[in-house]
Amino acid sequence: MPGNSNRRGAVRKAGSKKGATVGSGGQRRKGLEGKGPTPKAEDRPYHVAHKRKQSAERAKGRAPQRQQRRGGDRTHEIVAGRNAVVEALRAGVPASTVWIASRIDADDRTREILREVTGRGVPLLEVGKPELDKLTDGAVHQGVAMQVPAYEYLQPEDLLDRAQESVGPPLIVALDGITDPRNLGAALRSAGAFAADGVVVPERRAAGVTASAWKVSAGAAARVPVARATNLVRALTTFKEAGCFVVGLDAGGTTDIGDLNLATEPIVIVCGSEGKGLSRLVRETCDVIASIPIAASTESLNAGVATGIALYEVARLRREAAAGDR
Repeated sequence: MPGNSNRRGAVRKAGSKKGATVGSGGQRRKGLEGKGPTPKAEDRPYHVAHKRKQSAERAKGRAPQRQQRRGGDRTHEIVAGRNAVVEALRAGVPASTVWIASRIDADDRTREILREVTGRGVPLLEVGKPELDKLTDGAVHQGVAMQVPAYEYLQPEDLLDRAQESVGPPLIVALDGITDPRNLGAALRSAGAFAADGVVVPERRAAGVTASAWKVSAGAAARVPVARATNLVRALTTFKEAGCFVVGLDAGGTTDIGDLNLATEPIVIVCGSEGKGLSRLVRETCDVIASIPIAASTESLNAGVATGIALYEVARLRREAAAGDR
């Protein structure tokens, strides 16, 4: 019956294990509080992800992490390949670590690398091919890789200052909408071969000097300066105000690149992407649109090849002009 304290089960027996209890009265309030969000798997000591994290941290001294700054810029790059590493060392690019494959076939380049690295006191690590493959993201490294700081870009105006110090008329390359770093690397290699004063790339929606560009450039990235333009049209306008003629490469141009009358003048050669070509505003900024004659069965050339051909023709026309003045 209600209120009958003598009914069975109403009160604990005196000899029970827990004894009589009273209400919590706030005594267990702490136990009712939440314990916060569930920790990440890598922060739980018993979880396999935590063990993987510890293993990665222990290997930190052997394998560089692809850290990133705000905005996505890497704090360092991996230069792979014997030519690329040799050229970077010759150019005085600071290196933090050099990896070399065990049982590597020695040649003049590897001997020069070892001589330069030991002379500078740069840490040299001998590793196996699998680890080199991992460090270089599967690139062709030829048994050599080097960690260098992130590339330091110039301003477009800096290329004009550099051009003033060169012997011939200024020659600058601008790439419009080139997103493949291999095309940038090829353009850098051609720019180095034909003594261009530098390369300009847009700051956004364009390839930068990454490990792939370093590799394809065969070390030219260490010798040819690259400037980043916040606005490519504005940078081209600045070049024009400084006395340069802007020559765009595009199909259906008004002249062939081999007949360019402006070749002996200060010029900026602008190359667009293989698919879209020059953007509308960039095309309107150009003084001349030149084209490269190709077979009708071929739609277009990639940016790296087109830039190399254009630079060769400009160099040829300048040599012929110089020979005629003698």
